Amino acid sequence: MKDIIDAPKSSLKFRDPLLTADGQTRATVPLSNPETLWFNTGTLCNITCINCYIESSPSNDRLVYLTVEEVNNYLDQIEERKWPIREIGFTGGEPFMNPQMVAMTRTCLDRGFDVLILTNAMRPMMRKTVQNGLLEIPTEQREKLIFRISLDHWSQSAHDEIRGKGAFDRTIEGMKWLRDNGFHLAAAGRTIWGETDTETRDGYRALYAKHSFDIDADNPGMTVLFPEMDETVEVPEITTACWGILDKSPRDVMCSSSRMVVKRKGADHPTVLACTLLPYDEQFEMGRTLEEAERDVALNHPHCSKFCVLGGASCSG
Repeated sequence: MKDIIDAPKSSLKFRDPLLTADGQTRATVPLSNPETLWFNTGTLCNITCINCYIESSPSNDRLVYLTVEEVNNYLDQIEERKWPIREIGFTGGEPFMNPQMVAMTRTCLDRGFDVLILTNAMRPMMRKTVQNGLLEIPTEQREKLIFRISLDHWSQSAHDEIRGKGAFDRTIEGMKWLRDNGFHLAAAGRTIWGETDTETRDGYRALYAKHSFDIDADNPGMTVLFPEMDETVEVPEITTACWGILDKSPRDVMCSSSRMVVKRKGADHPTVLACTLLPYDEQFEMGRTLEEAERDVALNHPHCSKFCVLGGASCSG
């Protein structure tokens, strides 16, 4: 007990879901307008990136592959709960490592949802079986499908610094295949090189022009720039008073409009999480069903403060 009492206040942050370290009421976010349901298709990935927030790699199977049947179950729950979901998002790992990825995409499109797939557009997506499956998607449904490509930087050298030698060229190859076959593209980069927002977007603009990629470099929903998510950086806790101080609303935070479904290794069923950025923190696990996931979310993690409230970021478009 003495160690806790004598500890600096910063070390006491984000411990109590109800109160901040200085005893103020912690901010919470209700699910006010569910727009996006995310599915993590599994944490396995074909590459290992520096500082991957979910630690995806060729060996990380902490989150295992979801199936079409499991996805369909949650689509049924959307209808039962009358959630106004417009978009289904798929993330990983690398989604196309999952052998049922194309089938899951098709079932979501068949049921009328917009679909967003986060992919590195490398070898898993470029396998012939996957390509053939994607090409079978009707033209009218492709209008509701977007591939957001992980393109950490507009330059080959910086991108490969994160993802490994040759990664940039393989990703560009995948993007060209998607372009040539009439699929819509977006991109996601990082902001860790000390560039201004203008410099970064100018770099992406030049890259898009070079390869005739129809991506808007100035639209933050089409060229998404993510800050580094370092949990060791000192950040303030968000109290109920912060909404007025910051002139923000709980509706501005990602967990007011989205949830994520994952399946943990060894589990006999998927579970619903409050946030796409916190797949391993048990306090953000909300239950097996969407009904259970309708409760409020306490902003009890540094990412809640730095990334979502202060940074204003969102994984959706």
